Amino acid sequence: MKQVLLVCPEAPYPILGGGAQRIASLIEYFVARGCAVDILTFVPCTAPSAFVRDVLLVPLPANGRSLPARLWRNAGRLVRGVPPLIDRLAGFEASVRGVIGPRRYDIAILEHFWVAPYVDVIRDFAERVWCDLHNIESRFFHTMAGASGPSAAWAHLRFARLSEKLEAELLPRFDGCLVCSESDARLVGSVEAVVYPNTIGWHERAETDKTECIVFSGNMEYHPNQQAVRWFHMNIWPKLRSRFPALRWRLVGMNPDAVRNVAATDSRIELTGAVPDAMAEIATARLSVVPLLAGSGTRIKILEAWAAGTAVVSTTLGAEGLPESLRIADGAAAFERAVVELLNDPAERRRLEEAGRNTYEKYYHRQAGWAILDAKGPGLHLK
Repeated sequence: MKQVLLVCPEAPYPILGGGAQRIASLIEYFVARGCAVDILTFVPCTAPSAFVRDVLLVPLPANGRSLPARLWRNAGRLVRGVPPLIDRLAGFEASVRGVIGPRRYDIAILEHFWVAPYVDVIRDFAERVWCDLHNIESRFFHTMAGASGPSAAWAHLRFARLSEKLEAELLPRFDGCLVCSESDARLVGSVEAVVYPNTIGWHERAETDKTECIVFSGNMEYHPNQQAVRWFHMNIWPKLRSRFPALRWRLVGMNPDAVRNVAATDSRIELTGAVPDAMAEIATARLSVVPLLAGSGTRIKILEAWAAGTAVVSTTLGAEGLPESLRIADGAAAFERAVVELLNDPAERRRLEEAGRNTYEKYYHRQAGWAILDAKGPGLHLK
């Protein structure tokens, strides 16, 4: 039996958010191929015993979460020249060695670039070491700079340049990288890259009535999601609200307090918080709106909308790396126009619903992603 280690800066279980979805998909892939899987995680994890043999915990000390504490930390990182999450997860080499102990692995995968500096430590315990790039960090910070005011843009550009330097230094030390899309593969240069798309589990199409609602889904604590919600609220929602008197805007996802001020004085904006079944919430909406201005990788929220049979309007950046089974619009006027047109055109909505559902069924459920690993990932092919 092959032995596999995944090094996880976030808990894959319970599956809350896009990062956990991607890590869980890999764990379940290896288990389905007859491997024994351990995870080394920096946060407590209640992983199902059916998937994970052992959880090795290197606990992170708590950080202050107030705005002054975060500003002070990031100011120090700018001075020292280290990106935020690389810094957050640094300095635990001895602990990592200690919890792994005598174990040896056929392959180890470091989840996220944030833990890439541990490549040499992990290589002492694994025959092959890969990095799973959920995002291209330098790309992420460049887009954040483009969506921020002058002082924040300067900080993001500095972090982007620091990330570019670290990517050039660290990625060639891996045996290969997993990336979310062909566009991400082009950003990692000459490093061997296997395109393993983000996927979600198989969902039968919900047969449900659509309500007078548009939906935005995701972890509201994630800064690009906050930007998107506030931009849509300021530039588009007032006009939609006036034009469609019965229309509601539903924000579905955990950490609703991060955007609670958006809904504070508007009874037609609904904050659900974390829900047992996000797909059910998305399925009842006429449209899923994805007005993202920053980020990297590909968007689980779009895959969920496709699976739920809900048409999508997205910015170009929001749809980056995905087939165009949706409506793309950039800028406030174009985005508003696209939403209005689709709300007024049931036939076109249905066409996009079918296109999105077909794309999900062909490419973006677990089994479709696993077939790609079998075919294109010889370094991961452990049958």
